[in-house]
Amino acid sequence: MASIVKSFAILGVDGYLVDVEVKQIEGQPMISIVGLGDTAVKEARERVQAAINDSNYTFPQKKIVINLAPSDLKKSGSHFDLSIAIGLLMETEQIIKEKEEEFAFIGELSLNAKLRACSGVLPMIIAAKESGIKNIIVPLDNVREASLVNGINIFGFDSLIEVVEFLENRREYETQIVLANGDDEDRFKLDFRDVQGQDGLIEYIVVAAAGGHNLLMIGQPGCGKSMIAKRIPTILPSMTDEEALEVTKIYSVAGILRTKSGLVVDRPFRAPHHNASTNSLIGGGNDATPGEISLAHNGVLFLDEVAEFNKKTLESLRQPMEDQKVTISRVKYTNTYPASFMLVAAMNPCPCGYYGSDKCKCTDYEVLKYRQKISGPIMDRMDIQKYVRPVDFMNLSSYSMGKSSRELRERVELARGIQKKRFEGVEKVNCNAQMSNSLIKEYCHIEAEGQRLMELAYNKFKYSARTFHKYLKVARTFADMDGSEKLRKKDIAATLMSRDLEKDKSVMAVL
Repeated sequence: MASIVKSFAILGVDGYLVDVEVKQIEGQPMISIVGLGDTAVKEARERVQAAINDSNYTFPQKKIVINLAPSDLKKSGSHFDLSIAIGLLMETEQIIKEKEEEFAFIGELSLNAKLRACSGVLPMIIAAKESGIKNIIVPLDNVREASLVNGINIFGFDSLIEVVEFLENRREYETQIVLANGDDEDRFKLDFRDVQGQDGLIEYIVVAAAGGHNLLMIGQPGCGKSMIAKRIPTILPSMTDEEALEVTKIYSVAGILRTKSGLVVDRPFRAPHHNASTNSLIGGGNDATPGEISLAHNGVLFLDEVAEFNKKTLESLRQPMEDQKVTISRVKYTNTYPASFMLVAAMNPCPCGYYGSDKCKCTDYEVLKYRQKISGPIMDRMDIQKYVRPVDFMNLSSYSMGKSSRELRERVELARGIQKKRFEGVEKVNCNAQMSNSLIKEYCHIEAEGQRLMELAYNKFKYSARTFHKYLKVARTFADMDGSEKLRKKDIAATLMSRDLEKDKSVMAVL
């Protein structure tokens, strides 16, 4: 009868239970691993053999068959090493498990039998809880990450021999002290107080953060676009426990969760270079790994010099921006990753960057061609589009100090609190930018004067349905900033001024 040891595998950002079945049979000495394992799984043969020998156990001189069930799902990673080693030692009766509890095992083995940390531990622990398994043995460096899930007993060890001694009741487990994440008051080194002379723009930045709206900034080089974008995470509201767990799962699966780190509490800020490939931005590759849009889930995706991005790469953002998720299909499997992010983009107004000043020598055709690098559908999805005016840095004393990130964050959290109460019970809607058409009809009631202004603008510029709904969502956020139930005339007016680049037309004539 084969020995069966519990472990886990990853599919997308979710884990599932795997039975590691180990059986020794008569035949030429060899070890065969079946069950659709990738190269890292197949190479476990050499690691496990070296680790068992180094721990003064005997590697069996028979044919060993190891099956990872269910066998029809692809499995990847080196975290099966520990479960294979334990199963092999139990099958050859070199260890007798004295503990009655059921255990599952996660961990990579080094050649000297040390346990190394693995990626994707958090979703595996969540899968264990859903499967009813209460006891998990992991590498010491993964204890903090694994301890994020309540109701599970986590045991961290440093080597294979320590695990064996624990299972045989020859070692008492020493509880590991898991330090909580530090206070978040001083975790931001950047502050909006550093931004001077952009008070009008910052008001729209605050609205974008309060409603989760996509933002495009256009201005000359050095006018502060990147400086402002990098400070947006400092005014976003703190993540809920559910949001933090989602982000931590994605980072764990992607293998970029820092060693010994716990829950990701800061909203992500991802800023890929403009030469990034479509796969790196959207996700993909041989293993269909998450891309930048998933790593920016519940946070900010900043595309600096957005006009320099490959047009095909930019167009691939269209569907994820609407669906808040991305599905990556391969021949044998399909992974779906969450991708609910706030897109912040920055660009120059022309190829040389100095359009509108004496420095600019670009022709009208060159300016038009440059701006057409961003297609209409992408531009249509940018809720707020604002020019960033240069600041006279020789006379900074004439500008007042900007408001601090803490002050701005208080306003954002107040508006988000209203939205949280409004959308309570509505699945996957946390802010105004995520409202569906039915929610827009329910919550975006315009006062009479505001309605007339909106109709006048619509008749003049013939907005698309998406643009019209984007305006209503932004207006809803302006109203929430003042705690107003209905959309007032000033909310509509401020919203109509939020798209400086809307076909390069001004709404001043309407106002």
